[in-house]
Amino acid sequence: MTAGSSASDRKATPVMAESKRVSPLEGIRVLDFSHILAGPYCTRLLADLGADVVKVESRSRPDMLGALRPGENPPGRRDRPPLYLNTNRSKRSITLNLKTDAGRKVAFMLASNADVIVENFSSGVMGRLGLDYDALASANPGLIYLSLSGYGHSGPRQHWISMNMNLQAHSGLMLATGSEGDPPVAIANSWNDYIGGIHGCFAVTEALASRRRTGEGANLDISQFECSASTIGGLITACSINQRPLSRPGNRCSAHSPQGVYRCAGKDEWCAITIEDDDQWRALLGVIGGEGLLHEERFMQARGRQAAASDLDCAIEEWTSLLDSREVERRLIEAGVPAARMNRIPDVMDLDEAGAVFRPIDDPQDSERRVTGLPVSWPRLKEALRPAPAMGEHTEAVLEDWISLAAADFAEFEREGAFH
Repeated sequence: MTAGSSASDRKATPVMAESKRVSPLEGIRVLDFSHILAGPYCTRLLADLGADVVKVESRSRPDMLGALRPGENPPGRRDRPPLYLNTNRSKRSITLNLKTDAGRKVAFMLASNADVIVENFSSGVMGRLGLDYDALASANPGLIYLSLSGYGHSGPRQHWISMNMNLQAHSGLMLATGSEGDPPVAIANSWNDYIGGIHGCFAVTEALASRRRTGEGANLDISQFECSASTIGGLITACSINQRPLSRPGNRCSAHSPQGVYRCAGKDEWCAITIEDDDQWRALLGVIGGEGLLHEERFMQARGRQAAASDLDCAIEEWTSLLDSREVERRLIEAGVPAARMNRIPDVMDLDEAGAVFRPIDDPQDSERRVTGLPVSWPRLKEALRPAPAMGEHTEAVLEDWISLAAADFAEFEREGAFH
């Protein structure tokens, strides 16, 4: 392949025989200009599906995902923090200095041979670099170009700086969590980034499917604000019908009662319990036993339980607080009552079913570690689990694979500062 050929000129990789495992996106090239979490999580999912994902970084401005705080010194690799190692596994890494003409020229050559571009810079940045969709599509008409930003690349807030906390506040998500009267509560663990990344992967795979039918590329613009708002669609619809804001339920539910997280014996031990119907309520009473408030006739139907939710929560916790959380969970599950003890991360990793998502991976620069895999049961899927790359580890290999760059040309670009 020559440096001037485009991705749309290449034929799709044929589907493997039914008896063999497959990588659905094998042969698809993804040039990843994204950083931090939303974009890199999107491209991690694409890598899980077999795409050749090449992460573009600069030594003068490395990806700071999961950067360690001063004084932190965890065991393992020193070049990359744990969150980076999990989010950017199964990718290749090149370094390009996009502040130089040479770096931008190499980026354009690579983009001309990519199937997919993913970027999450602020609105206008890629245009100023000469790497926006309009600039690239003329050389690569089959290109799928995904921009994944906080507020999209059009509209009044396109230039706002977006952070997970701000997006949750702006989208109304904070007032869908927590209890009425409490301060706003954010969902931890960078909710917006993961939701945005999932939507990005979905959009790219749909655009690739469309390209197979039409031969046309796509310019995709995803707003993480819109992704977040879409997850509370039911609340938005209800508010539009009722013409008033809904109250915050905390751990309760308008359809199920009682529902909550109840303190158990021991330090900071809890068990979540949900009663879906009257049969499960009677099953709960059978497990708790005895007499008293819980056994009153008015609670045999959901309406009565909803009206006295606080009293029921206190009475249930009188029972759970006497038992270990595992014992509460065991007794209720055996009786057919939905329940789950509150697990901490080490507990989750030791669960029998955790092996499907927490996968061991060998790293030549470190010992074996566990990372999250693709949470889909797909026996024919060929896994692409490889450790996260060192910065610039594959620069020469990618330039040879993608654009057949000669050694002399590489040396010239290097002298011009393209790869810093």
